[in-house]
Amino acid sequence: MAVNPFKYCSGLRYLGYLMIFMVLGIIVISYWAVVVISWGPTLVHGGVHALPSAFIIVFFHILLVLLTWSYFMVVFQDPGSVPQNWRPILEGDLEEGSSSSQTHNVPSESLASAWPPSGGRPAVAYCTKCQNAKPPRCHHCSVCQRCILKMDHHCVWVVYTLLETTLDTLVLLPNIINLLGEATKRSVSPGNLAVMVLAFVLNLAFALSMLCFVIMHATLIWSNTTTIEVYEKKREKKETASRWKYDLGWKRNFEQVFGTKKALWFLPVFSKDDLDSIPSLQGTYFPMRDDVES
Repeated sequence: MAVNPFKYCSGLRYLGYLMIFMVLGIIVISYWAVVVISWGPTLVHGGVHALPSAFIIVFFHILLVLLTWSYFMVVFQDPGSVPQNWRPILEGDLEEGSSSSQTHNVPSESLASAWPPSGGRPAVAYCTKCQNAKPPRCHHCSVCQRCILKMDHHCVWVVYTLLETTLDTLVLLPNIINLLGEATKRSVSPGNLAVMVLAFVLNLAFALSMLCFVIMHATLIWSNTTTIEVYEKKREKKETASRWKYDLGWKRNFEQVFGTKKALWFLPVFSKDDLDSIPSLQGTYFPMRDDVES
């Protein structure tokens, strides 16, 4: 019997659980360093530095709320599974902007018309592990042990955000310089100095790494590509010398990820109008460029 080594990848999910505690630990250390040690006392003492201290603390808490909200949405929200017995619908039955994006609720006669005659080869991909058809851009995740809609990749290193780490790094730097000067006079607590330096090093490291990821994912969003599709995109471009088939222009590409409501772009939520009017947000239908579809 053939051994499938990928089934052991499911153990990586336990590493993800450890990452949750690591993230919480970094948040606690950063909060203690920024609010309790650095800028909280400055705000309490008042004076000319009270106003900038208040601004930093308020801005820090705003980013902290967005960070924890977004992080736990990523960790605990289901990434999107293929509906049971999913079947594709005809291109003419669903257009970008229509509200009929729930392909698993399509009437049986529509499903039958989209499926080839008995004995024919399915027009869509089929997952032998899940024993189910796969919508476009769907891939089987070896960690989750199931097919994931518009799968990018299973990342256990989901940690922190660029803005939060950058802010922490910038506001901790002058305080570390002051504390190091006070340390030579033995007038500062070694524990506070250790927490400040640890928080600074951690946030600087994550800020630099997150900057690279932000640039990478911005380019992927710009061309409507997932990480797992990069190789497929290069191969298609080499064979056809044309743009990526899902590249609809930067504006529509951006809306397929963030929606059309500008007020919600910085929040991990979608409006009901976007969910009804942009079928790609459902994860089972993705419009292609006209020259590809034709």
